[in-house]
Amino acid sequence: MNIVETVDVKKTYQQGKVEVSALGGVSLSIQKGSFVALAGPSGSGKTTLLNMIGGLDSPDSGHIIINGNMLESLSQAELADLRLHNIGFIFQAYNLIPVLSALENVEFVMLLQGIASAERQNRAIAILDDVGLEGMYNRRPAELSGGQQQRVAVARAIVSNPSIILADEPTANLDSKNGKGLLQMMKKMNEEKKVTFIFSTHDRMVIDYARRLILIRDGLVADDTVREA
Repeated sequence: MNIVETVDVKKTYQQGKVEVSALGGVSLSIQKGSFVALAGPSGSGKTTLLNMIGGLDSPDSGHIIINGNMLESLSQAELADLRLHNIGFIFQAYNLIPVLSALENVEFVMLLQGIASAERQNRAIAILDDVGLEGMYNRRPAELSGGQQQRVAVARAIVSNPSIILADEPTANLDSKNGKGLLQMMKKMNEEKKVTFIFSTHDRMVIDYARRLILIRDGLVADDTVREA
């Protein structure tokens, strides 16, 4: 079953007086439970494609289908609801809320989903323990290291049990030990819960972990390789 489909997706940005083609017509099908890396040099279009799949940006032409929903046919409210209940985001810059504790940051998506306070807290504590942040629940982002902040961001992304997690350069600010630990944790989630992971990366370690490697170059799919599990 395909959980993500892109059909001839094109996107051009205006930079001053120059038009820059970010995506030149990308067609992909990604099955549920995949562990996929979108790789390529800076400016290749991989982050643009990830943002399109997440509904954070829209193509100039072409179609994006998530869980059977054609994104262009959804209202803004429907699109926001689809993201809230189906997609977890892990950003390179963490995007944690500075005034909230680690626990409150992780609870935030569940708060938007209307989950009761006691369940929110129990699930947030459990997931923070899982990512190695036991006892750090009340620390704000400024009181955490970069690796710890990234773990909070991962916990926030996965706590609401999304069917897809989109991760933009998730290991970029981590040392190799923390990066490996993060990838092992996400791989375990993928295998045990069949969560679909799609990474945008040029980190060799992420590329090596991926079971499918899609190379993006100049806004096009240059190579698409499925590896043995």
